[in-house]
Amino acid sequence: MHIMATGAELFVDAVKRLGISHIFTLVGDHLNEVLAVAAREGIALIDMRHESGVVHAADAWARVHRKPALTLVTGGPGHTNSLTGIATAQAACSPIIAVSGAPATASRNRVVFQDMDQVGTAAPITKWSAAPATAAQIPFFLSNAYVEAAAGRMGATHLTIPVNLFTASADAAIPMANTPTQLPAHPTTDSADRVIQLLRAAERPVVIAGSGVWWGDAGAELDAFLRKTKLPYYSITMARGVLRDDHPASMGYADPALNKAVHKAFQAADVALVLGKRLDYRLALGSARLFSPAAKFIQVDIHQQELGHNRNLELGICAGAKESLAAFNQALGKEKWKETAWFRQNKTWRDEAASKLDDLAESERASKPMHPASFFAEWKKHVPENQLYAWDGGDFVHWGRATIAANRAGGWLRLGPMGTIGSALPNSLAMQLAYPNEKIVMVTGDGSLGFYIAELDSLVRHNLPVIIVVGNDAGWGLERELQSALIGGDTTVACELRSTRYDTVMKGFGGEGETIDRVDQVAAAIGRAYASKKPYLLNVKIRGSRSPFTEWQIAGKK
Repeated sequence: MHIMATGAELFVDAVKRLGISHIFTLVGDHLNEVLAVAAREGIALIDMRHESGVVHAADAWARVHRKPALTLVTGGPGHTNSLTGIATAQAACSPIIAVSGAPATASRNRVVFQDMDQVGTAAPITKWSAAPATAAQIPFFLSNAYVEAAAGRMGATHLTIPVNLFTASADAAIPMANTPTQLPAHPTTDSADRVIQLLRAAERPVVIAGSGVWWGDAGAELDAFLRKTKLPYYSITMARGVLRDDHPASMGYADPALNKAVHKAFQAADVALVLGKRLDYRLALGSARLFSPAAKFIQVDIHQQELGHNRNLELGICAGAKESLAAFNQALGKEKWKETAWFRQNKTWRDEAASKLDDLAESERASKPMHPASFFAEWKKHVPENQLYAWDGGDFVHWGRATIAANRAGGWLRLGPMGTIGSALPNSLAMQLAYPNEKIVMVTGDGSLGFYIAELDSLVRHNLPVIIVVGNDAGWGLERELQSALIGGDTTVACELRSTRYDTVMKGFGGEGETIDRVDQVAAAIGRAYASKKPYLLNVKIRGSRSPFTEWQIAGKK
């Protein structure tokens, strides 16, 4: 005797078998059946206020947990709203499964409500986009979306599931696809030996690590490698915090827009070992703007097509960062290199850059409104050194990124290559879910906050006591500074906002907060924020001031 199950029941059963514990969602007509089953079966439903915010939160959940996360939104505009989040996750190589409901299949192409080609619109920004034809196919398609999202270079997948498939019954489901179990490739012994030879022969080598060391869980191997070789180490993207910024080899951010030491170090380097990092816009595409044309590049990446994409390589290794570093350590054996004058020079450049920021912060300490450098210099005195951060975009935020140390693996969440400003708010929601016993700090600007401001309500409803720091200079600060530098004059175009009391907005949603405009108010405000059991918004009145990030942007445009 067959036991009949609905498509919704088959979907939720497949979700549980895939080990997915949370569904990020926003309710809609196409979803009521499946949401009811998910709630009945004990799946945590994180319901939010905007579909793009839903996907951003899932993206952050996937990055923190290093495995696929699931979203469920309604069709039509719910689907189109989700596309920005999907594109953001895909650019960040974050494994998400974005599921959209849809009108019944019998009504397709008949000008019915919210009918559109959802599979087609998602296809260009995903690894895989599809739609099951029957309820029985749902588990297979969902598991296949999981496999595609998690395999190789991870990324976004999409499924459109019409409402009639959730309500239809099936007496036998097509078997689920096997989830990926293969490990990333190992480098050959010859290639590992060649890496060590190149680094040993170099006079001015640098190591640059990106998200691959986080996704590959390569922290222990990276630490052992750097302690053996004593090479200057720079981190960027999700590599931030994999090794603490006070690690003996760490020279801080690999981003020349935020770390003034980088340009000097990379211009002088004769060999660059790049681990799990694209030679993208953050590294000036490997160009002469940042690197010597004579420098030899060694690139390790799990994605074959990335090797040599923007710069000719001395050696390319298609393998995982963890496996590669383990092979490099084996090639080194018990060998330990001595600290060089080059290493000490990198430390000097790092310390000089930090001192300049400290000096600026001190010289502007009495300014009112506050200078961002002064705010962040005071901020870091009063928060835990292992604080977890969700960083947004904007000039105020970039002052913080240049000032604050990254000391937690997986605890330095950025927007990613799409630069999707505003997404730090849903990102912080997911981070707070992932770390229920710690405070998450979200840092944003007043412009960026506006994109998903209704998610303040989501924080309150889900009892997530995120601390939100809003740099309020009543404008789109970064664009204001760019226009001032590149167009000239005091007049800006479309850059000015009202000086809104965002702490009052937070209170309106049921949270807490306050406004501060002097450095001597910072410590007490931090104390109140950390003591609060509700989301707490600090509306920080600042003066617009061109960040190191923006100075780099301006220099590149001239």
